[in-house]
Amino acid sequence: MSVTEQQFDTRLNNAATTPAFLSVWQIEGYYGESYIVQNVSFNIHEGEILALLGRNGAGKTSTLRTIARLDSPELRHGEIWLDHKPLHEMKSYQAAGEGIALVPEDRRIIAGLTVEENLQLAQIAPPKGWSLERIYELFPRLGERRKQEGVTLSGGEQQMLAIARALARDIKVLLLDEPYEGLAPVIVQEIAKTLEIIRDQGITTVIVEQNAVAALKLADRAVILDTGTVVFDGSAKEVLEDEALRSKYLAI
Repeated sequence: MSVTEQQFDTRLNNAATTPAFLSVWQIEGYYGESYIVQNVSFNIHEGEILALLGRNGAGKTSTLRTIARLDSPELRHGEIWLDHKPLHEMKSYQAAGEGIALVPEDRRIIAGLTVEENLQLAQIAPPKGWSLERIYELFPRLGERRKQEGVTLSGGEQQMLAIARALARDIKVLLLDEPYEGLAPVIVQEIAKTLEIIRDQGITTVIVEQNAVAALKLADRAVILDTGTVVFDGSAKEVLEDEALRSKYLAI
């Protein structure tokens, strides 16, 4: 299954002006015998925001989980390279150590801990990322509520905390699963502005989102999945301008 690093760079980047930072090549993911992620390939450049879109059940979350190297789905074929390092050969904790951070749909704020304690817990294991001061500068609302129990925050504030907790580690790639779910439009806009700031810090982001229009307005590029396979890979602007494509694969 493995190829040399040089062969992989040639195979995936021969048409690119700059090398891909995160490269996903022909990954196949299974839940038991259910074939969920089917031969998915795409490239992301450093500091880019990629919208990973598709209808419910298209394989978006499973693709994120595969990149993060979680135990399920099981990766049975394909390769994932981050900055020339083979994530496909790693366990989840090793991928995390290389800078992969997944913010799941349910956010997983730890009950019984304050906002600040949730952030401090993320900083325990090296390498450490952003300081609390830097996080509170980006998320002033979290600074105001630092002594409040995390699970008592509003939905939007919990999403901010989940993102901030990822930044508390030294991350290179932020994987976001449905960050806008259940949030008011004004909070969606606030989080989008925050993600733009994070992009300016050089962090690469992959966003899975049912609010496809909001994700496309934020993203540089888009990949659309349909029944576990890639059916589109191009600019986010192209998807926004292609009504037939949106109608067929995104129902918008």
